[in-house]
Amino acid sequence: MSSVGFDRSSRRSRRLTRAKARARERGIALVMVLGAIAVLTVMLAEFQDETSAEAASATAERDSVQAEYMARSAVNLSRLLIATEPTIRGAIAPLFMMMKKTPPQLPVWEFSDRILGAFNDEEGSKDFSATIGVDAKTGKNLGIKDGRFELVIVDEDAKINVNLGAANDIAHIRLAQELMGLMLPPQYNTIFEQKDGTGQFHDRLSICSAIIDWGDQDEQLFNCDLSKLTGASSSGVEDAFYQLLPTRPYRRKNGPYDSLDELHMVRGVGEDFWATFVDPDPTNPKKRPMTVWGTGRVNVNTANAQTLLGVVCAGAPDAQICIDATQAQTFLMGVTMARGLTMGAPLFGSPNDFIQTMTGKGQLGPVLAAFGMKPVAFKSESEFGKSIATESKVFSVYAVGVKKSGLK
Repeated sequence: MSSVGFDRSSRRSRRLTRAKARARERGIALVMVLGAIAVLTVMLAEFQDETSAEAASATAERDSVQAEYMARSAVNLSRLLIATEPTIRGAIAPLFMMMKKTPPQLPVWEFSDRILGAFNDEEGSKDFSATIGVDAKTGKNLGIKDGRFELVIVDEDAKINVNLGAANDIAHIRLAQELMGLMLPPQYNTIFEQKDGTGQFHDRLSICSAIIDWGDQDEQLFNCDLSKLTGASSSGVEDAFYQLLPTRPYRRKNGPYDSLDELHMVRGVGEDFWATFVDPDPTNPKKRPMTVWGTGRVNVNTANAQTLLGVVCAGAPDAQICIDATQAQTFLMGVTMARGLTMGAPLFGSPNDFIQTMTGKGQLGPVLAAFGMKPVAFKSESEFGKSIATESKVFSVYAVGVKKSGLK
């Protein structure tokens, strides 16, 4: 009996051992399966992330290329628009001939967003239709789907060109007159009564001279004193101001400005000066009074009021609008109001028309007088006429392409 009991107990023990072994094997298998699932899950998630990133990158690259070509299209359309201006001017020439006047250049670039709207998105097409009175939808292959371009054409001949300082002596004198005229009004006095970042004071004359000396090719200090401007306007040798700077000294360029930002390197051109006379509104380049491009003659039909005031004061520094803040404000307000009433149409057919207006004559002279502005007496009307124009030849085009993300 005891032998039988022992056999039964052994068999039971072996069965328990085999059961534990099978359970252990199943546990190991389950762990391996779960481990494999975890590894596969991680691999799948990583693969999905990489695929999504690559797809997003490819989509962004595609959108970037499309946006670039939208901007390029805007630039080419701008060139076409400016090139067609003489044709548009010729169409209205008979009307001016009846008034015995020469048709002025039409600033078609000021209306580029509306005129070129037919080639833009749906919103631009609506603006074009409202302006021209023609339904753009009747045309073929017009407009941009799922994107648009944003365009600004800036008339660089409507600004004071500081690169006149890199030209001849006569151009130096003209630039000095225009810079001093721009800075002359008394409302700007506080700018020249403060210390700059280096703790130094810079008056109008020193800043004017510094701007010209940076661009001219000689080593002579230019004198911006309007009462002493002659063909030989040097007042000594240029100093070593830039070489003596305590941090990162440099030399004068003695060559043309490559960009407007280069003015930051000129002595006296601090942030207050920059925000007042160089680039008052970085979001709107049309408000810039200065440029490094252009022909050098300021278009009085397209120049903003501040630039016009500077140009007039260059030819008539003793005029009331140049020394009386109230008179200056009257001039600025009158120009702004006149531009608003004409809706951008040119006011002057020739430089002489502008001169006659400022002296209180012509059709617009009495209008300015009615606002309380006193007539301007130019030192030399013939010389002043050489510094202004009623036609622009140099333009900057700011174009941005916008593609709606994720669309085909």
